[in-house]
Amino acid sequence: MLFAAQIPQESGYLVGWGSLALINAGLAQGKNRSGLAWFLLSLLLGPVATFILVAFCNKLPGDP
Repeated sequence: MLFAAQIPQESGYLVGWGSLALINAGLAQGKNRSGLAWFLLSLLLGPVATFILVAFCNKLPGDP
């Protein structure tokens, strides 16, 4: 008989972490940076990636 792995029912954390990653991707695109790269980085670092993006990343020159 096969047993399914027990997945914690704390899905609120996953939803919040994923939402933050999407917000960071939008912030990154607004600064002419790669949204996909920042999305993936945000999945790993979460709020730390948000801080780095807001505090240290200036807008790159590009299309207005």
